[in-house]
Amino acid sequence: MTPALSEAKAALRREIRAWLRARSVAERAAASAAARALLQNRPEWRHARRILLYVPLADELDLWPLAAEVLAAGRQLALPRFAPATGGYEAALVALLDRDLGPGRYGIPEPRPDCPTIPLNQLDLLLVPGVCFDHEGRRLGRGRGYYDRLLTEPHGTACGVAWDPQVRARLPAGPEDQTVDCILTPTRWLAVARR
Repeated sequence: MTPALSEAKAALRREIRAWLRARSVAERAAASAAARALLQNRPEWRHARRILLYVPLADELDLWPLAAEVLAAGRQLALPRFAPATGGYEAALVALLDRDLGPGRYGIPEPRPDCPTIPLNQLDLLLVPGVCFDHEGRRLGRGRGYYDRLLTEPHGTACGVAWDPQVRARLPAGPEDQTVDCILTPTRWLAVARR
């Protein structure tokens, strides 16, 4: 990554983080509820049998209430789990939320070591948080490349999840930056315009 690209990404991360910090608890709850409702009406959600969800950080849209819905409907729920052997993340299945989660590498709950992994090419829908996305599906993450490495493997529909101001016309990106197929916000579902 060139120094100019690195600085452009860092500046955008700072801008988005400042905007997110200014959001109230009520705004976060309302936006998350709207995004969940929109997702539940999408065929990509309704037809998915195996779904990768994420446990949200405080500044991310909260889709977590849908985890119990997935399991109650008899579908398979996967979450990212850090794999020390590779230094990256893998998808692992969770059957019981109160039993199968433990503290993860960055303090984010993740599947316990005894939860089975699932190959990414067996997932129907991957819900992917990010700092920013663009209209061509490019994703700006937090800078460690974990989701970029996950998205290099074959997988089902990858859907970015973001607040509306986190979606831009074009992002600074390099060849290592992976794309998503669509983007969910509290107000819309964006199909990605492929390059």
